[in-house]
Amino acid sequence: MIDVLHRSLQPFTQRMSLALRVAVLTTMAVAATLGVVSMIVFVVVRAEFESSLDESMLRRAQAAVDAGLAEPEQFNQINPPLQRIADVQIFVVSGGTLFTNPANTDDQVAGAFKSYHELEVSLGEASQSMRTVNVKGTPYRVVAVEAGSGRALVMTQSMESIDYALKRLKVILLLCSAAGVALAGIAGWAVAANGLRPVRRLTAATERVARTSELTPIAVTGHDELARLTTSFNAMLQALDASQTRQRQLVADAGHELRTPLTSLRTNIELIGQAAENAEKSLTEEQRHEIMGDVRSQLEELTTLVGDLVELARDEPIARDPEPLDFSDVVTQAVDRVRMRAHHVTFDVQLESWMVFGEPQLLERAVTNLLDNAAKWSPPGGTVHVHLAGGALTVTDQGPGIDAADLPHIFDRFYRSSEARTLPGSGLGLSIVKRAAERHGGTVEVESPPGGGTTFTLELPSSDQA
Repeated sequence: MIDVLHRSLQPFTQRMSLALRVAVLTTMAVAATLGVVSMIVFVVVRAEFESSLDESMLRRAQAAVDAGLAEPEQFNQINPPLQRIADVQIFVVSGGTLFTNPANTDDQVAGAFKSYHELEVSLGEASQSMRTVNVKGTPYRVVAVEAGSGRALVMTQSMESIDYALKRLKVILLLCSAAGVALAGIAGWAVAANGLRPVRRLTAATERVARTSELTPIAVTGHDELARLTTSFNAMLQALDASQTRQRQLVADAGHELRTPLTSLRTNIELIGQAAENAEKSLTEEQRHEIMGDVRSQLEELTTLVGDLVELARDEPIARDPEPLDFSDVVTQAVDRVRMRAHHVTFDVQLESWMVFGEPQLLERAVTNLLDNAAKWSPPGGTVHVHLAGGALTVTDQGPGIDAADLPHIFDRFYRSSEARTLPGSGLGLSIVKRAAERHGGTVEVESPPGGGTTFTLELPSSDQA
């Protein structure tokens, strides 16, 4: 019922507050319910009154027939005062004619108590009849019973007392319904206003976040659906706060990492500029080549750092450009790329075909980062072992290994161990590897035994499992 009322009143309640809409809908639902209940009560009581009166009148009419009052001699001797005391009037229908006691009522009034219902009873077509007529503004109940061949006894009784009782009942039901509707409206408003208090707190918190950017959690009260909504909102605030913290940390770390190559570039460019402006400070050919080599190295470092930052700053899902591919082909391309710049090491490559569903550019970048990392830490003449079997790619170097204190942080952004700070790199390569593994539903792990050498394992699900 509430849903039907909501749809019917929706054009009128769109501009109301939620609490007012709840109160209005509750009031309308209670009003409709009380209206239906009051109508049922009124109809049932009226039917019960009429049924009780009919039963009493039929019993008395049959007693009058048994007493012979339908016979002409007895009928004319009926005492009118006794009829008034009993609040009944008796008539006889015989041969289609209504016989009355002249001392009891006039013919005009008596004519209202004769109809085809009574004629059917007198003719034997019906055993009895019951109906209500209105005479001069007063309702009467009329019953007729058979009183012999071609004759019926008609008894009438005023329903004025019943009509008065029904009118009083109607007023009482109306007042009770009005009071119930008023109470329902007040209760609906109170319940809605109190129940929506957590929603108002959420609204105020949302407005505060939009106004001040403060991500302060809201106090959770109760264990109902609104408490769950508040808990979910707090979780969203915490996730947003963590995201902002990571964003600020990324910007700070990026600024720190960019400062060193930019400072070195500015220094070298200033040296070249001073040499060009002052002939006394001109550079030798060897110095010029050394400075240009430094500039190229710093530009490469900046390019790598910016590329890594762009990759980590992306937030697209894996559905960006996925395709089925053979992971062994991706590894082969990455090995060929790294071989061109890592001449001091040898690559031992053993690959098995493994079909995956993913993004080839991101996978190749992740594998390239693993190979570059292994080549960077391997000594001259060392070997980097690259094995792919069963969806697990292992890259093992012959370097000094990773300290146990550094292992938990090896995949963090911009994390560089004390030994790695003297070597080129941005500290983002392994973060990109972890990001690629997670976006493809895989994992990446690292093992570094005390004796030296480090093994990275990148495991991806097959295209059938993706």
